[in-house]
Amino acid sequence: MAASILIVDDEEPIRTSLRSILEDEGYDVAVAASGTEALKIYTTDPPDLMILDIWMPELDGLETLRRVKEFVPNAQVMMMSGHGSIETAVKAIKLGAYDYIEKPLSLENVTLRVKHALDQYRLEEENRTLKTKVQRKFELVGQSPVMQQLRQLIETAGPTNSRVLIGGENGTGKELVARAIHAHSPRAEHPFIAVNCAAIPETLIESELFGHEKGSFTGATSMKRGQFEQADGGTLFLDEIGDMSLSTQAKVLRALQEQQFTRVGGAKLMKVDVRVLAASNKDLEKEIAKGQFREDLYYRLNVVPIIVPPLRERREDIPALVRHFMKIHAEEQGLRMKEVTPEAMTVFQQYEWPGNIRELRNLIERLMIMVPGPVIEGPQAAMSLQGRAGSQIAPAGGQAASPLLSKSYDSLRDARNAFEKEYIGRKLREHHWNISRTAEDLQIERSHLHRKIKLLEVEMRPEA
Repeated sequence: MAASILIVDDEEPIRTSLRSILEDEGYDVAVAASGTEALKIYTTDPPDLMILDIWMPELDGLETLRRVKEFVPNAQVMMMSGHGSIETAVKAIKLGAYDYIEKPLSLENVTLRVKHALDQYRLEEENRTLKTKVQRKFELVGQSPVMQQLRQLIETAGPTNSRVLIGGENGTGKELVARAIHAHSPRAEHPFIAVNCAAIPETLIESELFGHEKGSFTGATSMKRGQFEQADGGTLFLDEIGDMSLSTQAKVLRALQEQQFTRVGGAKLMKVDVRVLAASNKDLEKEIAKGQFREDLYYRLNVVPIIVPPLRERREDIPALVRHFMKIHAEEQGLRMKEVTPEAMTVFQQYEWPGNIRELRNLIERLMIMVPGPVIEGPQAAMSLQGRAGSQIAPAGGQAASPLLSKSYDSLRDARNAFEKEYIGRKLREHHWNISRTAEDLQIERSHLHRKIKLLEVEMRPEA
């Protein structure tokens, strides 16, 4: 698809000649005779590049540029003038113009500058797209009370320079919390470096954290910068810090206290400005009691403690998480989004999720690939969870575990009816047997709900 260019100039010969030149280069070109006309075009069909004359009657080029940037901040604009000055050029660049060219226009100069401007625009668009995808991938999803409290803690801790110790079970999203803290901090534009301490062999972890000099050990064929150096000015996230040996803990403690260290095999002190966030799925106080974690390091790290809740404590977030992961997998793998029936969602919400968010994401990816149709049904959701560790179903609210998953059914219709019956019954209990509110929650008509209750023989037990 050809790049689109808008030429804005009050002189008709300039518009005509520029249009002819650029159309010969294969661009899709539109023209405007005034700044007002250009603004109208921008509100309906913004171009990839605007070439804008500075000196025009009524609305001049600088004011047009300012207004365009107000509602399209990433607009790519090239200014041109026949009697400009350095002061004017500087003002245009400060207002957000990408480039400034002088009249009379040179054919070769214009085509080259236009190519560079469009190349830069494409790079910036690709960067914005990638950044959006990365942000979505690391987004904290959910509006449950525990998630709202977690966000408040992040927003409070983020702008400070304090160290944060993040606790929680495996798969709850401790790294997501660390990234969110970094994003809310003054260091957000600087590196975020994550280190999984449990995944690095004890013999290599010191080199990974602090770097090494060439020849410091067998295999050290060149100098290597460690994670502390790479995170200089930014944030270093030490995940599963409870798995770090006592000797490495001592060196990390010193680096935290002094904000300096030496590379393995080196003598020069390296000074850094790093904010350290740490996480562990272990109870570090118990590890201290067993002599496996340094108490002084614990208190250095545990300035602001944050506990990430397990998924079973935020079941109301599961529908939003399911949609979120479906969208991510659809984009990453070119898959089509699927619908999830209320019965299937009930199965997801009643499962214990011992692997937490990580397990849910894994399951959604599998179902998107393995379910042949456009809809994930209750029995398919139940089947996908059979035999998994912690596959006991326990609904929110402390009710008895559902027996549905242990039953066998003669047909998909029988299974669907069984799930539907239990789901409607649960919704009725949630709304204290109020038919109108239950129907609204289920997004069906009251008359339809009445028919379902009668057809499925849903037990009605109005509260006294």
